[in-house]
Amino acid sequence: MTIEPVQNTQAQPKSGLIWLASYPKSGNTWARVFVSNLAAIMSGNAEAADLNAIARFSHSANYQTYFKEVLGFTPTAQHADEIAAARAKVQQKIADAHEGLVFLKTHNALAHDRGHPLFNFAVTSGAVYIVRNPLDVAISLAHHGSDGLDKAIEVMAAENVVTPVDDIFVNEIWSSWSRHVWSWTRQAHPAIRVMRYEDMLADPLAAFTGLARHLQLAASPEQLALAVDRSSFERLQDEETREGFTEKPERAGRFFREGRAGQWRDVLSRRQVDRVVAAHREQMARFGYWPLDRAPRNAGGLR
Repeated sequence: MTIEPVQNTQAQPKSGLIWLASYPKSGNTWARVFVSNLAAIMSGNAEAADLNAIARFSHSANYQTYFKEVLGFTPTAQHADEIAAARAKVQQKIADAHEGLVFLKTHNALAHDRGHPLFNFAVTSGAVYIVRNPLDVAISLAHHGSDGLDKAIEVMAAENVVTPVDDIFVNEIWSSWSRHVWSWTRQAHPAIRVMRYEDMLADPLAAFTGLARHLQLAASPEQLALAVDRSSFERLQDEETREGFTEKPERAGRFFREGRAGQWRDVLSRRQVDRVVAAHREQMARFGYWPLDRAPRNAGGLR
């Protein structure tokens, strides 16, 4: 994997692909729900957007269906070269099939795979990148995959993390948490808005208003406030409890679990905190996660 240089995407996106990007378990889905709700409100929809319908508004460019159309066959794990070469054409087809902005979620690093870019900037208008304290990401990732905290911390530090090709999706290129964050944020760019998950929690109206302004969605203050309310973490938890959430992995207990910052103080052991900091101190410092503001309260940690 090589890091992708930031291209001259438009500073003021009006059409093309908009990437909602993050390392996994960093608030990507929450941002997608907000954008979906705001679009519905601006279209005159009196009801909150259906949680399980957000994939129709902001879906993935990694669906097997797209790659089958471009390649002429369904790729498997044996076709990594073909998948890497087809990404640009897949994204071109998605952009060509829509008018205006197209929102796509991604957990890919801003990088090249086998010499091919993971993102086609010729059809990209901008991106939103969400970063979250890796000490808390580790906890959410552990619950998401049910493999335990130590395994999650190991995965987050590994440089060669690639998800498998399955019946629904082709592979994603994650790399480590630090390299992922650095790839998207190392160079300030007007078309890429960087948001901290912690700021989204502390003042969701301010954070999401900034997001809407970046996307040039001409929403009124009342519409923005309603979209934030309809996208609150408590509402999402309630809806998941009532209706379930189709994007939740089978092994995960629930997708919208706690939605708070600083969980690591109650969950991680000192040894686990030290492992995360040793692997990611530089990027943590860039975003205010280091030095630590408090020692962990739990001596044992989640196993």
